[in-house]
Amino acid sequence: MAEVLYYAIPASYYWFHRIHHEVRVFWASHVVHHSSQHYNLSTALRQTWTPMTALPFWAPLALLGFAPWMIFTQQAVSLVYQFWIHTERVRRLPAPVELVFNTPSHHRLHHGANKVYLDRNYGGILIVWDRLFGTFQGETERPRYGLTKNIRSFRPTRVAFHEFADLARDVRAATSWRHRLGYIFRGPGWSPDGSEGGTRG
Repeated sequence: MAEVLYYAIPASYYWFHRIHHEVRVFWASHVVHHSSQHYNLSTALRQTWTPMTALPFWAPLALLGFAPWMIFTQQAVSLVYQFWIHTERVRRLPAPVELVFNTPSHHRLHHGANKVYLDRNYGGILIVWDRLFGTFQGETERPRYGLTKNIRSFRPTRVAFHEFADLARDVRAATSWRHRLGYIFRGPGWSPDGSEGGTRG
């Protein structure tokens, strides 16, 4: 059972993380983690203020019979592991490590707003899920940290909730239910006319 959980949690984390980048209502919760224009260990501490958006990704594991303490323990291990990869001090690790594990090199670019780096490298501990599902990207240029449209604010409530406010504004202004649902459930850059909008990172 523990061995199955060891693989189930990283797989669930991959999809949790990917959906939180690719669906705007989830991105509104996750964007706080990407809002820093610097990349260091303090960036790892920028966590969501609305953690309930993770529930749909972990609840199925409990329904499959995994005890909640096992799920929470594995989540804690994943979170602790990911703390140290938020650094520019470590360049690249030996090739076998870079092949299998999420490393500072892999995660640096995940925080980049460069177009080539958007929506890449979602893995928590393991990078193999990205290699398997086609979302892996290696470092090719220096990352430009932050969002595609930075919010220029250090006020905690603004950082935590600005995307929810922008989402509500777009939904209110939409002229049809199709567009309203598009703003909620499509990507953070989606707009009805195809122009790029929203903040991404």
